Amino acid sequence: MRKVIEFTRIRFVMIALSVVVIAAGLTGTIVQGGFNLGIDFQAGSTQRVLIDVPNVDVETVRNALGELPSVQVQSVGGQDSREFSIRVRDTGDIDNFTVVMSDRVLTRLGEAFGAGNITELENAYVGPRFAGDLAGQAAMLTTLALFLILIYLWFRFRLGYAVAAIATLLHDVVFMVGFIGALQIEVSTATIAAVLTIVGYSLNDTIVVFDRIRENETLLRESGFTTIVNTSITQSLSRTLITSVTTMLAVVSIFVFTTGAIQDFALNLMVGIVVGTYSSIFIASPTLLGWHRRSIARMKKRSMGGKYGKSSTETSPKRAVAASAATDVDAPAGEPVAVGAGPDVEAVRRELAQKRAGSASPAAGGKNVPRAKRKKKH
Repeated sequence: MRKVIEFTRIRFVMIALSVVVIAAGLTGTIVQGGFNLGIDFQAGSTQRVLIDVPNVDVETVRNALGELPSVQVQSVGGQDSREFSIRVRDTGDIDNFTVVMSDRVLTRLGEAFGAGNITELENAYVGPRFAGDLAGQAAMLTTLALFLILIYLWFRFRLGYAVAAIATLLHDVVFMVGFIGALQIEVSTATIAAVLTIVGYSLNDTIVVFDRIRENETLLRESGFTTIVNTSITQSLSRTLITSVTTMLAVVSIFVFTTGAIQDFALNLMVGIVVGTYSSIFIASPTLLGWHRRSIARMKKRSMGGKYGKSSTETSPKRAVAASAATDVDAPAGEPVAVGAGPDVEAVRRELAQKRAGSASPAAGGKNVPRAKRKKKH
């Protein structure tokens, strides 16, 4: 049998480590003045240009624009298209930004590809209000996604599993927020997509472990919940690591062979895969274990009457109703009656009725035979 690794023994150490790293990331973000917001979340200009030169690609256009502030270049109309969308962030220190930046873009493209080969098709300005609305929508959609995940896991598993999963996802999101802010990685729609991808990846790992825990609760009934959690993590560990390594190889390839926003996207995914794998092992399951222990403690407190300040023989009103329903059974003297909720009471009634029928003497035609009276000694 495979040796069970006691992951839960170091749960407090790992949780403390997460708190320290997250605090460091958020502190670094605050010290540097906040996030490095890209053109998607700040004001700026958008130009669509036609470059009538063969074999021109996004990377060539980006290199031609040089060090313009936060330039984002995208191909429009397919891989072989010569139309490009160029977005430049408004830094706030240039008057009449749209006209000035448009001239700079056209000048640099003309120097690289020839002025006669450049045609400006469209020029627009994205105001700060639109950018702010986009940021608000991104935050709202992220919150909505987490809420829907909570509802799904609540119905699919139990409330404790849902709470542990959401705590894990919040850990991953806050960790990535601190990482992005501390390193001043540009925040764009690709960054939001990377964070949501990490949420999905981490949730997938967490559900795999939780499903194994739920299965082992049936298979290992004689074991404690801590043993069940450690056994489940150990059993799913190889699957988790193999999946993470395989995914990491693909993401590293994207990071090495791309530039710009795609490279930032790959960098965020690389960090997120590591964090998601770590959290599914050291954050999700220990959180579930803590929830389970608190639930057991609350149940014991209620059974002892601690919630209502009564003795152990008294119970809460709901339990009193269930107990009275069960004790209404006319049980033989000295035979215990099971107290429960729902169908358990009816099961007790049927069982006792069968015992009475079986205890009747056949010679008496199904009637109870009276016991012989003992003579009293004088």
